[in-house]
Amino acid sequence: MKDTSSNDLKDFKIREKLQWAMSKSMEKMGLHEFDSCHFEIVPVEITVPGLDPSFDGYSIAHITDIHLGQWISTDRLNGVMDLVNQQNPDMVAITGDFVSYAIDHLVDDLTNCLKKLQPKDVSLAVLGNHDHWLGADKIRNILQESDIIDISNDIYTLKRGDAVLHVAGVDSVTLNKHRLDLIMNKLPSCGPAILLAHEPDFADISSTTGRFSLQISGHSHGGQFMIPGIGTFIRGPHFLKYPVGKYKVGDMVQYTNRGLGTNIFWLRINCPPEITVINLRTPK
Repeated sequence: MKDTSSNDLKDFKIREKLQWAMSKSMEKMGLHEFDSCHFEIVPVEITVPGLDPSFDGYSIAHITDIHLGQWISTDRLNGVMDLVNQQNPDMVAITGDFVSYAIDHLVDDLTNCLKKLQPKDVSLAVLGNHDHWLGADKIRNILQESDIIDISNDIYTLKRGDAVLHVAGVDSVTLNKHRLDLIMNKLPSCGPAILLAHEPDFADISSTTGRFSLQISGHSHGGQFMIPGIGTFIRGPHFLKYPVGKYKVGDMVQYTNRGLGTNIFWLRINCPPEITVINLRTPK
């Protein structure tokens, strides 16, 4: 476990034991089974300036905040992988928090589930704060075994003939692991670019570069509780401004996915788990 004090370690051990006990209880009661009706597939269309027509309609299946071992069981995650594949995406993007407070007994299950992803091009990911708390190296090993490319503080360039689309990723802002300076140094000056960032409020910084048309994020879980007509009332560090859905931040679009799993509270009210299917469009 990384980036934690002795008090943090004690707190994590308590939460790990609680997570394990709750998970086993739910499993015995048959409450860990997958039901596709529990998950909402949300289509989002984003116009990307400078996008070559060869990328028009490019689809990105975005998932985030799996938190395996809590409400998201192995059975549920296997079902989610099937739902993602049914969308026939060109790319899968995962924006962190694969686990919550336990990892060692979940490594094989998480790896085997993630291996099921079958995008046409590539699966890309960045890490979240929980991933660092539980051990970034462990998560990165899982991603490597699952053929998912970690682009934390890095870029990946998609090509269609001579046309390009750059996908950048920033590491956890919560843990101060983000290095936008490295990303900007690596990012070519030409070609449209989008950004994966676990924490949505980072959009206030990334948008000032003028280089990204879209940032996609998670972290907030949509607040897990939403009041009709009001929206989410639970907000926290790094999801105070952009907790759920689509926003315009300067010239950039910020989209915050509600996530798959839960954290402290193992329930959602008017805030179902989300699989976002983003379709990129060439300006008309």
